[in-house]
Amino acid sequence: MTAEGAPEDAALPRDPRYPLGVAMILTAGFCLSLGGLILRHVETGDVWQISFYRSVIFFLTILAFLALRYRGRVAGPFLAVGPGGLMVSCFMGIGSALYLLAISLTTVANVMFILSTAPLLTAVLGRILLGERLRALTWGAMVLALSGIAIMVAGGLESGRLAGNLAALGTVFCFAGMVVTIRRAGSADMVPAICLGGLVGAAFSAALAGGLSISGHDLGLSVLLGSAQVGAGFLLITLGTRYVPAGEVALLAQSEIVLAPIWVWVFIDEVPSGPTLLGGAVVLTAVFGLALAQLRSNPATAA
Repeated sequence: MTAEGAPEDAALPRDPRYPLGVAMILTAGFCLSLGGLILRHVETGDVWQISFYRSVIFFLTILAFLALRYRGRVAGPFLAVGPGGLMVSCFMGIGSALYLLAISLTTVANVMFILSTAPLLTAVLGRILLGERLRALTWGAMVLALSGIAIMVAGGLESGRLAGNLAALGTVFCFAGMVVTIRRAGSADMVPAICLGGLVGAAFSAALAGGLSISGHDLGLSVLLGSAQVGAGFLLITLGTRYVPAGEVALLAQSEIVLAPIWVWVFIDEVPSGPTLLGGAVVLTAVFGLALAQLRSNPATAA
């Protein structure tokens, strides 16, 4: 409470660049949502070849951003990431490769709905590893989301898409581990660690690829994935978060989850199965319900 008795969050003025921040985060969600649609247009390259080139381009994109931020003096920030930063790089690189693997093995809708549980798993890991308190509402949302995932996984057993669902779950665990590690690092700049994740992803993918020779068409799609899709998406979220409360960032970024299945449904007629739609509806109800409840309880600081 303030001295006048008004709620504390009422005393916090909204950043005048808030509309710009919202636009950045929504644009980031749009960019990230295009991954499945772009991957569906690959002609002959396998998922590990695409992942390799996507990771290399992602590394170069973030490196260019860091070069601008630090005016070319990037060696220091990279050397300062420490062991925690290396863990972030591993989570980022492996999780990014698993994301592409998941999309190659199951529907985009399946992958997106499972990925939408990442904030919930992150909260649970934060409770276990960092001692951060969790509200009963968060636990309830997690149970509801898990029931939705169970419905989708059961449907995957019938349609032969279990491996894709498991790869998507692996992506969620990597993302949650990355976020918790970044939180543990405190104020340290972890953007260089994210950048190094591109190299980790490239090495991980190269080890599993049968070879790195692909067509010019597929190479172009890989460049598009690494720069305009994931590269621009990560940068816009990083910049937009400066001007928008954390809880709203988490909610607005879910636009990726909503848009990605729509693109493949409209443009290539990839129709989600009944269990996917039912389980996805349960998951999204849990995630959006929790986000809205947090924003309502404390609009300025909801996380």
